[in-house]
Amino acid sequence: MDALKRTEEFYACIADLIDTPEVLAMDALPQHVEDISCLFHCIFVSYLSFRICRLLRLDWEAAARGGLLHDLFLYDWRERATHAGLHAFTHPEAALRNACHLCELSALEKDIIEKHMWPLTLRRLPRYRETVVVSLADKICAVAELFHIYHALRLGARLSLAAGLLRVRPRLSRS
Repeated sequence: MDALKRTEEFYACIADLIDTPEVLAMDALPQHVEDISCLFHCIFVSYLSFRICRLLRLDWEAAARGGLLHDLFLYDWRERATHAGLHAFTHPEAALRNACHLCELSALEKDIIEKHMWPLTLRRLPRYRETVVVSLADKICAVAELFHIYHALRLGARLSLAAGLLRVRPRLSRS
């Protein structure tokens, strides 16, 4: 499959979500490192999950949507006053709550958002293979961000194209 068709299929999965104020609000929040926003982390996870699930013949649409919404917690996790509890353990619930207010979610999409921190949250086992894919994609993307692989491969620009976000400028200083 050529890159353009794959890009169009990815964008079709998230088209109704990507321009919403809630999703765009993630661009103002830093993620694992200061110069990568929560939005672009989520797009990175979403696109990687989409690609892996396509390859494995799983539900790539739910993986793309769940991946995009998995960190829709909408607060700066570095500021303790913005949330209760330990962020790593509580943010999936906040993200799921916000995503449920944003759109109708399938059981699979809910599972992806709620359990994306597995295996850290051992009591919440994934029910679907797609949930495991998104959880692993989240960890891969976090490592790529922390070790600046994200910047070295110029993934910010590539993901902007893949998501159809040419009018949205990522908060990246080196991409």
